[in-house]
Amino acid sequence: MADITDQKERSFPKIEFTDSEAGALTFPSSKSRSYNYYKPAKLRATMYEDVTVDVQPDPERHLSQGWIYGFGDGPGGYPKEWTTAKSADWHKFLDPNEEWEQSIYRNNSKVVHQVELCLKNAKRAGVYDHWSPSWLKFLERNVGAWMHAENGLALHVFSSIQRSGPTNMINTAVAVNAAHKMRFAQDLALFNLDLSEADVPFEGQAHREVWQEAPEWQPTREVVEQLTATGDWCELLFATNIIFEQLVGSLFRTELVMQVAARNGDYITPTIVGTGEYDYDRDLGYTRALFRMLTQDEEHGEANKELFGTWLTKWVPRCLEATHALQPIWSQAAEKPVTFATSQENANSKFVSVLEDLGLDAPKELDQ
Repeated sequence: MADITDQKERSFPKIEFTDSEAGALTFPSSKSRSYNYYKPAKLRATMYEDVTVDVQPDPERHLSQGWIYGFGDGPGGYPKEWTTAKSADWHKFLDPNEEWEQSIYRNNSKVVHQVELCLKNAKRAGVYDHWSPSWLKFLERNVGAWMHAENGLALHVFSSIQRSGPTNMINTAVAVNAAHKMRFAQDLALFNLDLSEADVPFEGQAHREVWQEAPEWQPTREVVEQLTATGDWCELLFATNIIFEQLVGSLFRTELVMQVAARNGDYITPTIVGTGEYDYDRDLGYTRALFRMLTQDEEHGEANKELFGTWLTKWVPRCLEATHALQPIWSQAAEKPVTFATSQENANSKFVSVLEDLGLDAPKELDQ
């Protein structure tokens, strides 16, 4: 029997190229140890850029033959027609948070560990036993109701449009945003479950009736449902992260819950709600970068500003109606260190600052 080494040598003979043949097989940058099919934002490409930029093909950049796949009703690949906003180059957007698969798992792991440790320490120390009935009532009704808003935005806003943007960089940022919202909604659900199982006067199912029927929460619920019915992905992102989250979300989370909890002997809720605000701060960062790019676009900037003005006219009154309806909950806690007027003034001021950063005028409804 022939030696197996000999068989391999006979099956796969060594091929030697002449200089001219070898030269014909070389291509530009064949020996480069880094990607060079795009221009990095800084001197050296980051890992975020290497794993996101141009991962999604585009006929305007690399597919010289046009889209190689498409939808049954006509548009190919990633249609720009899915939003009325326009950009001379959508690929200019890069997430300032540089979020990608590894970073989202790493960051969320830290947050989950923090929340778990907080809840374990709360049960070990028996802190729930020292909370007043009025504060427990506030938590079961209002923090529990907000869980539905977060879950609705996670599943029916950000998850639904994380494939709608014209570049992989935009879609990745939106997908991370969806993960943030989903995790925060689950954190609130776990908190609600812990309180339900504790030996305290807490009705763990009250949040459902509050979200579905309580008069103070119906305008907020209506806005969330209207957001889920919006087809333009760019309008949906603008209306949610720029308008709703500023006027309603941060108003409730930062200007109310995180301000009054400690005065009611609660140091647990601010820790959990604070993770949601931290997530939103990061999500607002990429949103501002995207819309700043669109308002400063040399070709479409002015048209985009006009378009965003119509979105402000459409969504700001709805969100202000929701905030005004929530006013009674500022009086539900036993200790009330802040007033609704002060909280709304702070939220409105931050909202105007965001609009100024984008080069947009504040809507007149804020002065009423």
